[in-house]
Formats: sequence, structure tokens, C-alpha cells
Amino acid sequence: MVAGMSSSTYPEAPRTGRTGRPRSAEADAAILEATRASLVELGWSKLTMGDVATRAGVAKTTLYRRWANKNELVVDAVAVLFDELELPDRGSLVADVEGVVLQFADLLGQPETKTALMGVVAESTCDEALRARIRSAIVERQKRLVVEGRERAQARGELPYEDDPETEARNTDLIFDVVAGAVVHRALVSAQPVDAEWARRFTSLLVSGLTALPR
Repeated sequence: MVAGMSSSTYPEAPRTGRTGRPRSAEADAAILEATRASLVELGWSKLTMGDVATRAGVAKTTLYRRWANKNELVVDAVAVLFDELELPDRGSLVADVEGVVLQFADLLGQPETKTALMGVVAESTCDEALRARIRSAIVERQKRLVVEGRERAQARGELPYEDDPETEARNTDLIFDVVAGAVVHRALVSAQPVDAEWARRFTSLLVSGLTALPR
């Protein structure tokens, strides 16, 4: 997504701070994978911590040492998928944006991503702690793509550098909101395809503005 900021500005997902034996990366991965599988098969409302524990082959207490509740668990399970988004250098700002838009849409088309994202967003409307976790685990972490894309475009001479870090941060937030908001609305709310033609027209609007809408 489309620089004086570092991707380290965007933190890792918050942890519960529970004490005990060291966490196992293998167990975490199995639990998150089991969570996504349960979402696809059972849906948000029927998914339980007990079902996830059984699928992952761990004790339920192991889950609760890592995640306080289902909401936290599902957010982290889908955050792992979003962390797989990449921004390879396609040679131009326009090509970079089109590529990441299509990659993001493909991710949203996965049943586990769609079910998890729609479920946690619905639940977060009445849960401020859950909204905060979504922001830190998914939204803030994925702004790295905007930072990377802008830095690359600035190095190519396609975008100007900005001297004010606060302006840079606000613009990063705005670009992310525009790209993510448009793709999520198109793919999940309107249930319309995000194909190459839509990505091309959207990117033209984003990069050039309303006066340069493609014909």
C-alpha cells in the first residue's frame, strides 16, 4: 500500500503478559491454524476455546495462558494471515499499488479471513479492548506496507519527500485508510470482485486524484 517513518513504528500484537513456562512457537502456530480451521467449519458464533484446543492437540489451559478469550485468539489468528502480505518491487508506484490491492483482495477472499474479520469487527462495536487489539495486531502492523511503498516511490522520484514527521504519519494513516477501506468495502461489504480492471481504476484514482479518473 502507498517517508521518514520506519516500519518499526508499528508494533507487534499485544501479549497478555501471563507468566509460566516459555511459549512454544510450534504450539502457537498449531493453535492459530486450528482457530482458522474452526472458523471455517463452525463459524464465529459456534467456535469455542475448547474446540480449538482439541483441534490443536493442546490442553485448554494452554490456550488461556496465551489468550484471555476467543476474541483475542481470533484476532491473532487472522493477524498472522495479514502478516503474509508483501510489497515486491514491480518497478513503479502504480504497479506496486495494483499488486498489493490484488494480493489484499485475494487474502480477503479466503474463507477463514472473511469469517474472522467480519466476526471480530462485529464484536468490536461494543468492545473497546477488542477494537484496540485489532488496531495494534492488524491495522498498525500493516501500515508497514504504506511506509515501504512510499519510501520506494520517493527513491524513484515518483513522490516528494516530506520534512515534517507528523505530516508524514498522518498521510501514512490516510493512505492506509483509503486503500484498506476501499478494498474491504468492495470485497466484503459490496461482495463485488476486485479484479485487475478494478485495481487499475482504483490505483489511477488514488495516485492521480479525481481529475484523472480513467475513461
